[in-house]
Amino acid sequence: MSLIKSISGIRGTIGGTVNDNLTPVDAVKFAASYGSWLIKRNNNSKNLTVVVGRDARISGKMVSSLVANTLVGMGINVIDLGLSTTPTVEVAVPLEKANGGIILTASHNPKQWNALKLLNEKGEFLNAADGAEILNIADSDGYTFAEVDDLGTYTKLSGYMDKHIDEVLKLEFVDVDAIKNAKFKVVVDAVNSTGGIVIPNLLERLGVECVKLYCEPNGQFPHNPEPLPAHLVDISELVVKENAHLGIVVDPDVDRLALVCEDGSMFGEEYTLVACADYVLGLAKGNTVSNLSSSRALRDVTEKHGGTYKASAVGEVNVVELMKDTNAIIGGEGNGGIIYPASHYGRDSLVGVALFLSHLAKSKMSCKALRESYPSYFMSKNKIQLTPQLDVDAILAQMADKYKDEDVNTIDGVKIDFADEWVHLRKSNTEPIIRVYTESGSQANADQLAKRIMDEIATIAGI
Repeated sequence: MSLIKSISGIRGTIGGTVNDNLTPVDAVKFAASYGSWLIKRNNNSKNLTVVVGRDARISGKMVSSLVANTLVGMGINVIDLGLSTTPTVEVAVPLEKANGGIILTASHNPKQWNALKLLNEKGEFLNAADGAEILNIADSDGYTFAEVDDLGTYTKLSGYMDKHIDEVLKLEFVDVDAIKNAKFKVVVDAVNSTGGIVIPNLLERLGVECVKLYCEPNGQFPHNPEPLPAHLVDISELVVKENAHLGIVVDPDVDRLALVCEDGSMFGEEYTLVACADYVLGLAKGNTVSNLSSSRALRDVTEKHGGTYKASAVGEVNVVELMKDTNAIIGGEGNGGIIYPASHYGRDSLVGVALFLSHLAKSKMSCKALRESYPSYFMSKNKIQLTPQLDVDAILAQMADKYKDEDVNTIDGVKIDFADEWVHLRKSNTEPIIRVYTESGSQANADQLAKRIMDEIATIAGI
């Protein structure tokens, strides 16, 4: 079964049988459920608008057509951005005064996957209650389509990625002149999706020489699209060969940003946010937020600048909620997701690129030297397989009790903060496993902590 329904949308593999995969029937059903929720949210208004955009996946045009025409069939007007990015759709929703948005992308998943990601009228991901309501509508087939005189309209709107670039360049802390004067040379790996259009265009506007690698938006991903070191061998080699200042890597929907130093080494996804936050906090006092599984380095940098750091439950919507509650001026997730409220409340690689290059240009440092200026932490990510009959919540509760004298956080699984390292334990909602994330001052220590904790869980579980 490769169909996953969650509060943030529906995700699955293309083809196969209804309710088991992301078939045309499932795409229509879920789009109709979202449309029904939107109509109810707006007191049965008959003049609603939804912005739709897609990444370059092979299935994107098909799924987009199904979703757009379903919404039209419900009496909802559709603005179709065509090839786009997740943050571009997020920016477009309020600019177009729309009532919601749908992004057709499976983010970092391989090419056989696609998804419908759902936005509210602010261009932000739905909260848990709204997502649950849409799932209930889908389960009950609780939607009604419009009669012929009440059908919605369909409008294609091109050029929105350029408008997104315009918005980024207007940001106060994006120093276009400093970037132009630095005369950077950059290699870009956009995994043959829409980042191959928008990132080079952004760099051109910033006066940066761009060497393109996998920038043809044909949906044929040349490597696993998740921007992890093991998948980035080609750009690492090309950065060195081209004598470039750095490499820029984005995932298919351009909301995750990874960087490669001039020597081909990884800057580290966790440190994308750290560097951008360091830059912003150096110009304006404020607070930061990331999730419980993100590096402690953001806390260190925030406190260096006199701000307060807070950690949220995992999930972009949870990060955004806590950012609003704490008036954070920058935040995000350790997977290279930058959320900068001065632009909008969504992970945005365009904003990340512009802030990072401003920081790099004004620091007068190399990419490698900048990375080495931050506290070094190392992470280990593992999972422990359990049997279905085990009570995972009870196991996590026992782990929390075992370490009750430490700094324990239970808002999302169990996070145990020790003096010099931490462990975060999260259960899966789809399979009997516990995910084990650790961070320490060396890779060996992070791995050792993970092994110790996993052994303790195994003992409690009797496996």
